[in-house]
Amino acid sequence: MHIDLSPRVVVGVALFGVVALALTVTRVISPGAPAPGSALPAQSPPITGRVIQPAQFPTTGLPYSPGILVGDTLYLSGQLGRDPATAKLVPGGIDAETRQALKNLREVLRAAGMDYQDVVSVTAFIADFADFPTFNEAYREVFANDPPARATVQVAGLNLGARVEIQMIAARPRLH
Repeated sequence: MHIDLSPRVVVGVALFGVVALALTVTRVISPGAPAPGSALPAQSPPITGRVIQPAQFPTTGLPYSPGILVGDTLYLSGQLGRDPATAKLVPGGIDAETRQALKNLREVLRAAGMDYQDVVSVTAFIADFADFPTFNEAYREVFANDPPARATVQVAGLNLGARVEIQMIAARPRLH
């Protein structure tokens, strides 16, 4: 059986389907949303974070915060192996840069009352996977036992021609 529908009917049915899908998705994404015509629920307070700026830290003049503490979770910006006194990359390639980046990140952790044992996730960006074994040697010294979750990706380039940049997320343990 063949039904010949006019373009207006096809467009109308398609539009109805899109609207129905949008309403369904809205209810799935925000199941607590009030039904049409009902009162709005009380608004949750906005999530705010506290900037963490350690004293011994490279001053770059770039628009970012070294860390943001939200509740018990600390989000640490990616760090290069910069000397805290000069903000220049330390000499010595990926080994020296990895060690210095980890030291800089530790300063942020400590300024928030945390340390390496509180790190739950690490993202490492390296300029060349040929440096991966050397990176891992330095990294393993900090995270020898029970290392955090980690992703390591090779990138086309890093600021200042750096060989590595490391970003972290840390969380304070909750006492029950």
